[in-house]
Amino acid sequence: MSTVVHTQKPSRLSALLQSVRPRSLSDAVGTLVLFIGGWIMVFPFVWMISSSFKPTYEVYDPDFTIIPKTFVGFENYAGVLFDQPYLRFMFNSAVVCLGILIVQLVTAIPAAYALAKLRFRGSTIFFGTVIASITIPINVISIPIYIGLVQIRMLDTYFAMMFPFLVSVFAIFLFRQFFKAYPDSIIDAARVDGFSEIEIILRLILPAAVPAIAAFTVFSLVAHWNDLYWPLIVVQSQDKMTATLSMMQYQSDFDTDYGRTFASAAVVSAPMVIAFLFFRRLFIRGITMTGIKG
Repeated sequence: MSTVVHTQKPSRLSALLQSVRPRSLSDAVGTLVLFIGGWIMVFPFVWMISSSFKPTYEVYDPDFTIIPKTFVGFENYAGVLFDQPYLRFMFNSAVVCLGILIVQLVTAIPAAYALAKLRFRGSTIFFGTVIASITIPINVISIPIYIGLVQIRMLDTYFAMMFPFLVSVFAIFLFRQFFKAYPDSIIDAARVDGFSEIEIILRLILPAAVPAIAAFTVFSLVAHWNDLYWPLIVVQSQDKMTATLSMMQYQSDFDTDYGRTFASAAVVSAPMVIAFLFFRRLFIRGITMTGIKG
């Protein structure tokens, strides 16, 4: 009489657990550090969403809880979206961000191509100037720019909000690193075939630079969509107010409506989060490809 031994195949869940199980103590420590770091990064957003559902007095409560004791989320979000011209604020933010991005790309791509592929006197000095300019924050030059805008009476305009950022030295550096990796043989062959430098950029460089452009687009849109410092200086009317600047309406010298402030912050953050989720693959690809060749 023979006995039949039945071997049970491991379940999919057990196989998954075995695949993520740390192989050593160092892996376990690394996983723990990454988990703690990830939680530190995510916690402010959790706090923001949780506080947007609470009344102001509960936000001040020292006993912090994720789930609000008194839910006023509908009132807070309705106040943000419908008690003020919020679509106008979003439109202003979109105009400013897209206007800045378009001009940055138009100026940065030819400059980066020249630094990466053309040989001309002073190119090394020019590239060094680009690197040095990256270290200069907007706060340093904000006062002279503001005085200049006052002199030409351009405050409270789209141009005033866009002007300091129309040329991005970071974009020039980023695209220059990407273009350095593009084969010179293809560019030389295009020149032999009669291509001008503009045609080379439009027909050869730009299609290959889509990942780098996508990466910089995310950087630019997020930076200027979330910018509060410069609009707070040059915007003087509600008609030109951006979505980020509209959060300041809930603050005063005597009281602050933190529930609506956090709700406004959540609404402002949502478009950038959604955009990143859609373009994350191009963003990661662009970042990794820009460092191939120095």
